[in-house]
Amino acid sequence: MAKTIFCIGNGESRSPVDLIKLRPQGKIYGCNGLYRDFTPDVLCSVDGQMMHEIYHSGYGDKNELWLRDWNPIPGVTYNMVVYANLTPSEIEIAKKNFKVYQNERGDRQEFVFHGSAISGQVGIIRRIAGGEQIEKKQINHTGCFISWINPNDKSHTLKEINNIDKGWSCGPTSAFVAIHQNKDLEELYMIGHDLKSFDDHVNNMYKSTPNYADAKNKPIPEVNWVNQWKELMIEHPKIKFIKVNPRGIGGGDPVNCVVPDWAVRNIDYINFDELNKRFECVSGLTNGQ
Repeated sequence: MAKTIFCIGNGESRSPVDLIKLRPQGKIYGCNGLYRDFTPDVLCSVDGQMMHEIYHSGYGDKNELWLRDWNPIPGVTYNMVVYANLTPSEIEIAKKNFKVYQNERGDRQEFVFHGSAISGQVGIIRRIAGGEQIEKKQINHTGCFISWINPNDKSHTLKEINNIDKGWSCGPTSAFVAIHQNKDLEELYMIGHDLKSFDDHVNNMYKSTPNYADAKNKPIPEVNWVNQWKELMIEHPKIKFIKVNPRGIGGGDPVNCVVPDWAVRNIDYINFDELNKRFECVSGLTNGQ
């Protein structure tokens, strides 16, 4: 168990933070695409496409991974789950026209399913079977995601924690897992949890990459993140939550500021200078940054 935890979000403010230098200072909990660049002590993911991307990469074979509704089901049910009541000939049409995003099965006997079954496209499948020419743009790609499960992996479903999954976003969920696993936790650093955007566009290290929003999109409203973090702060008054902003709370922008709804005693804000004094982990600092 650790007394210091670093919960790493993927807001762009974290780009100068050297996560490797944080590793000796406490346990690191990360979210989603972080696995592409760094292996935290624990990785969390709660969105269907991203969860399966991570699992297909083999990450969970060797690294601790917490996922939402990650409940393996027997492989013999595959056709029933994916294709349901389609006839054999309709299944063949479906296989040619609709993509199932899945990893190699090999000799694996169980799978996890998220998304929409191919059978939901039965109307278009039967039009194709009747000889109608269907343009690609008419085909509604279902988002059918399958992961064949390595029985010896290190993946967990969130409901293993006291049979609770709060349905939260990934950042607060990673903190929920951290608090559960570290009963003597004293300080929880929130790095890269920017909540808002610097420029009224998506604020994410992985924007415009697979399974992330386009860089030109508007930012995601922060209300859920704010409320979920606040609930954790209220439930755990003995833990000090430390939000790390590049310029603390005086930056004059939506990121470097106090969060008004967090009117609790166990929240603190520090800037990169202070983070660097404590852990020597921030590169390229200049005066005022």
